Amino acid sequence: MRVKKQKRHRKIVRFYTACYGFRPPFKVLCDGTFVHHLLVNRITPADDALSNVLGSPVKLFTTSCVLAELKNLGRSVSESLDAAQQLLTARCNHENRKRADACILELISENNPEHFFVATQEYDLRKKSLEMPGVPVIYALRNALLLEPPSAIQRAFVKTSEEERSHMNEKEYEMLKKKMKSTLTNEEQNGAFNEGLVDQNLQVQAMTKTRTARKGIDIKDKVQFKRKKAKGPNPLSCLKKKNRENRNSVQVKEKNDENDSVRSRGRKRKRSRGHRKSGESEG
Repeated sequence: MRVKKQKRHRKIVRFYTACYGFRPPFKVLCDGTFVHHLLVNRITPADDALSNVLGSPVKLFTTSCVLAELKNLGRSVSESLDAAQQLLTARCNHENRKRADACILELISENNPEHFFVATQEYDLRKKSLEMPGVPVIYALRNALLLEPPSAIQRAFVKTSEEERSHMNEKEYEMLKKKMKSTLTNEEQNGAFNEGLVDQNLQVQAMTKTRTARKGIDIKDKVQFKRKKAKGPNPLSCLKKKNRENRNSVQVKEKNDENDSVRSRGRKRKRSRGHRKSGESEG
């Protein structure tokens, strides 16, 4: 269940960061009921617990009106008063102290410009803050901290704002009109000059055509590429195959003829006649 809860919280935080511009470290505006609940259920340290819920570092805030309300409650809430005094104080600029919920609603009015996460245990404050666009709500349930999903009002506000961005405003429409008028006046001023240039270009083209016609050169407007013709088969591949037996027999004959010629060309042995002469002299 913890994994599912973390995924759900990440999805909600991603919605507020993408659609309303929330950026870490996130600011959490705590009232007295939330601080008291954290101390009673021993959810400490509070900044670590809230950073685990939102998945990013956190800064905890409260208001002077919340502190004044805790003081009026007496000694029973003295520990929660000491814990609230350690938090950062957001400026509410109320000379006459108001109720804590009214003070917080004024701070988050006008689409929550300071990007506060409202942490409270009061049901009415949670409901009213969810009706305002761009106000995420955190509450505690025993030992667990939960992040409220965005309401239908907040999602509808996002859709309408996206549609307005896609269309032009009145100022943008007027700017576009002025640009169109300026371009049209420039085109009219340059129209005469452009007509003169066109006439000159036509004359130059006529002169070049006459010169090329005299020389007999044909000018073509478009480049004509040579079409590839179908080639015939390779003539070497069409030759008949030679028989290997005749080839071998011819090679054998050539070798025999060569051997015979080598034998016939051998040196003749010369006989010496000195033996005969020696025999005749002895006789």
